[in-house]
Amino acid sequence: MDPNKLTHDAQPAEGRLIRTRPRSEGSARPQVRPKAEGWKQLTTPDGRPTLQFASPRVQQPATHLADLSLAEREAKVAEMGLPKFRARQLSKHYFEHRTTDPEQMTDLPKEHRERLAEAFFPPLLTEVKRLVTDDGATVKFLWRLFDGALVESVLMRYPGRITLCVSSQCGCGMNCPFCATGQAGLTRNMSTAEILDQIVQANRVIAEGGLGRVRASGNGAEPERVNNIVFMGMGEPLANYKRVMNAVHRMIAPAPEGLGMSARGITVSTVGLAPAIRKLADENIPITFALSLHAPDDQLRDDLIPVNSRWKVEEVLDAAYHYYERTGRRVSIEYALIKDMNDHAWRADLLAEKLNARGRGWVHVNPIPLNPTPGSIWTSSTREVTREFVDRLNAAGIPTTLRDTRGKEIDGACGQLVATEQDRAEAEAFAAAR
Repeated sequence: MDPNKLTHDAQPAEGRLIRTRPRSEGSARPQVRPKAEGWKQLTTPDGRPTLQFASPRVQQPATHLADLSLAEREAKVAEMGLPKFRARQLSKHYFEHRTTDPEQMTDLPKEHRERLAEAFFPPLLTEVKRLVTDDGATVKFLWRLFDGALVESVLMRYPGRITLCVSSQCGCGMNCPFCATGQAGLTRNMSTAEILDQIVQANRVIAEGGLGRVRASGNGAEPERVNNIVFMGMGEPLANYKRVMNAVHRMIAPAPEGLGMSARGITVSTVGLAPAIRKLADENIPITFALSLHAPDDQLRDDLIPVNSRWKVEEVLDAAYHYYERTGRRVSIEYALIKDMNDHAWRADLLAEKLNARGRGWVHVNPIPLNPTPGSIWTSSTREVTREFVDRLNAAGIPTTLRDTRGKEIDGACGQLVATEQDRAEAEAFAAAR
């Protein structure tokens, strides 16, 4: 399929898909190639973008209650010479009451509260800054970790659900040139408890009214809390596989062992680590899987998503289809539409062709207007081009929905999460003042 020999007229008012016809090469839309702008992309000696799959060997936080299963918590309590049921009480305080303050744990013996809190609740996330937009329905948090590393998460209220976009790594090693997090490189993996603490602290903010009006509980209505998790914050989740999956198990474990969330409300995304996708399929947990594809052809995706040099489009789509076969859960394809780079109508046709080649009904495509990052001249596709891209996929039988973008005003949308120099300065000042 030659993109220079296709033409796509303006979309008619009624929204019907129009026919494609040959045209001269001179009138074709340009093809912009990905390149790093406003920052220096890390490369290997042969000029290829550097990929960091392994976390640097740095100190991890002390073991926290959320790192442990309920049985492990009980064993630790017993080692302290206390009855095992104290582990359930501690778990209830953390996951349900959202507190690590020993003074609030009045059902524990007063003489043991401090010792238990010190043993089970080492410091994890400290809130440095909170930015609010969308009339209070979107909140971005800047967290300082125990070692000074900075991560962000985004809390969003939608009709009928509350979503938290969580981070799984400090930075990211996938080096995608359109993503602010990837530009920062990888500092380290986050621990299981650090991932979970983003949810616990978000639930505390909701309970305190920090996400707008609090829904009244009682008369059968439960207090509001996060009920939808997307691993689309900082980091590549499948590069921190063990800790991410431990966190997922704690999310879905019933109280008091975990948060008692529905697995169907959890989405794990990846840029395409094919072996890990297959491993995820074998976990037998009905979570939603999302593949950040962004280009259906290897020629462009090699530059746009550097990990494509390791696992090509066909291999990654095969792994995604395997996830559908094993779980019966429809796969989400994330596709950031970038003007004149990956938004050509022929790419919509090629994407539909590759998805339909594996069957029908197994996938849903979510195009996302590109969220710009500082220093980049790349921008989102025009409304007309976006409309045609979506219409072509739908006409080919691929369910496609243009995804809502939240938090652009506070750099909290997809691809915008990064700890800036100003954030670092504020975090250092915050730590010095404590």
